Amino acid sequence: MLLFSAMVISALPDSSTLSGGIAERSYLVSQLTHIADPVLNALSVNKLKEQMPVEVAPGQEADRKKYTYLEAFGRLVAGMAPWLELGPDGTYEGKLRGKYILLVRRCLHNATDPQSPDFMNFNKGKQPVVDAAFLAQALLRAPHQLWEPLDSTTKNNIINAFKSSRVIEPYQNNWLLFSAEIEAFLLQETGQCDNLRIDNAVSHIMQWYKGDGFYGDGADLHFDYYNSYVIHPMMLEVLQAVKGDSKYSTLYNTALKRSQRYAEILERLISPEGYYPPVGRSLAYRFGAFQLLGKIALMHDLKEIDPQQVRSALYSVIKKQVEAPGTFDAGGWLQIGLYGHQPAISENYISTGSLYLCSEGFLILGLPAQDPLWTGADEEWTQLKASKGEPFPIDHAIDN
Repeated sequence: MLLFSAMVISALPDSSTLSGGIAERSYLVSQLTHIADPVLNALSVNKLKEQMPVEVAPGQEADRKKYTYLEAFGRLVAGMAPWLELGPDGTYEGKLRGKYILLVRRCLHNATDPQSPDFMNFNKGKQPVVDAAFLAQALLRAPHQLWEPLDSTTKNNIINAFKSSRVIEPYQNNWLLFSAEIEAFLLQETGQCDNLRIDNAVSHIMQWYKGDGFYGDGADLHFDYYNSYVIHPMMLEVLQAVKGDSKYSTLYNTALKRSQRYAEILERLISPEGYYPPVGRSLAYRFGAFQLLGKIALMHDLKEIDPQQVRSALYSVIKKQVEAPGTFDAGGWLQIGLYGHQPAISENYISTGSLYLCSEGFLILGLPAQDPLWTGADEEWTQLKASKGEPFPIDHAIDN
């Protein structure tokens, strides 16, 4: 049985006493943990299904309740994982990470224990392959803190849960990467996987490349944020897991170049006020739209962008959205919306659990507080510079 002991940590230090990147980091940590608390606190004591509200589009509650709990947990932890992977230490933030590492480990046990009241659905219907993949993404991103310390029973339960999702046939679009992400985790931690699922995803995504950093979502180009929600990040993670195989090593370098370009485009979409175009579907994922920008910064692979620009831009976007009235209900759970509570923007597949993909916007917290992204001088992002009549870099496409 996995051992767990709660740690009591008081509120974060007042960020108003701090300045620059350190203040912004403190604020972002406070918001990530605020988002996480209802989910992790409930799941850690096997009360997620009992306590979590399920907001959906009209008529969808019975269907989406089958999936919403794994959505909430998998997506939340995928975004938290790089921060947790920094591990506990003697600093205030390090002690806070220690608390959440223990919480997530306990939640991993409860979510995958077939005898648990909060045992989650990994194989019934289509949706579970999506959020099993986000949970696999979390474990790929934080192996030292979220996987290696687990007891053997919990590890076996997780592996069995992931393998059970193989009965789901993914759609011929970005969903191919969900199956591949799960297999990438299984390869990393067990040395075995279904190679065909990885080959199928990689070959199709490469075929669907449209140019200048954009992949099609299937054969067609969709002008939405799925290149950042799913396609680029999972493509990089899958190829990272298999790039020791010579047939994939060149593909990884190609995928990275394309991801760098799309990250540049994302940065340029952020307005001087911290807004961005409400185009495409799944806008209720909020600042999860900037997952790739944060991921490329986390990897220290930014091109044409300084890391402090990313810090300032993401801070502005996140602050705008989390502080919009109605973003959270009275219990601290996320509500459907882009800015505040806007249930009318919900597609039929959206539920409360879906909304926790916003945590993917916090990936830069995986860079330690001493990283230049946090310690460097404040720097304005591209649209802010342009709007003030200041010099800003000329933009240019990349070749295929």
